[in-house]
Amino acid sequence: MGDTFSEGNGEGADVGFGGRRGRLIASALMAVVVVLGVGLYLFQPWKLWQNETVSEALPTVQAAPPAGSSPTAVPTDSPPAPPGPQTLLQGTLVSHEHTTTGTAKLIRLSDGTRTLRLENLDTSNGPDLRVWLTDAPVKEGKDGWEVFDDGKHVSLGKLKGNKGDQNYEIPADVKLADYSSVTIWCDRFNVSFGAAALGPA
Repeated sequence: MGDTFSEGNGEGADVGFGGRRGRLIASALMAVVVVLGVGLYLFQPWKLWQNETVSEALPTVQAAPPAGSSPTAVPTDSPPAPPGPQTLLQGTLVSHEHTTTGTAKLIRLSDGTRTLRLENLDTSNGPDLRVWLTDAPVKEGKDGWEVFDDGKHVSLGKLKGNKGDQNYEIPADVKLADYSSVTIWCDRFNVSFGAAALGPA
């Protein structure tokens, strides 16, 4: 009787240990899956192999017809053509966390609206990339990666593509004199992919 009881206890201990070990393994696997899922969501590494090319022309402005005229009327004296787009400031993009090339231009259109234009942009794709105007100085190398959210900055929206030519409207209440640089900013990790100091065109 005593031997039988002892053997029964041993079997129960083995089953209990095995069950506990199985639960530990399952918990560990679940933790790995969660960490992997969060990492994939945050870093989105597949984007490094996905290029998005944008080819936008410079915005055009339709001249308004003279007051009181009908759309079909042909004026005898044509008004002077409005002035064309003017490049106010521009700069060459330098690389930060990712190799970045291209030109940034602040352009005033004939109706007075302002546009930031990125031309011949070539950078890496990534998560949550934004286009910012900032007051931070542009520094080459790693010292310049994280400075652009230290001071004044305004977001012009999400980066439309990591390659090509693209336009970003500048709100009317933005004072261009307050900003001296442009950055392609990864808002998720607070780091610049590339930036340009703005100077006279």
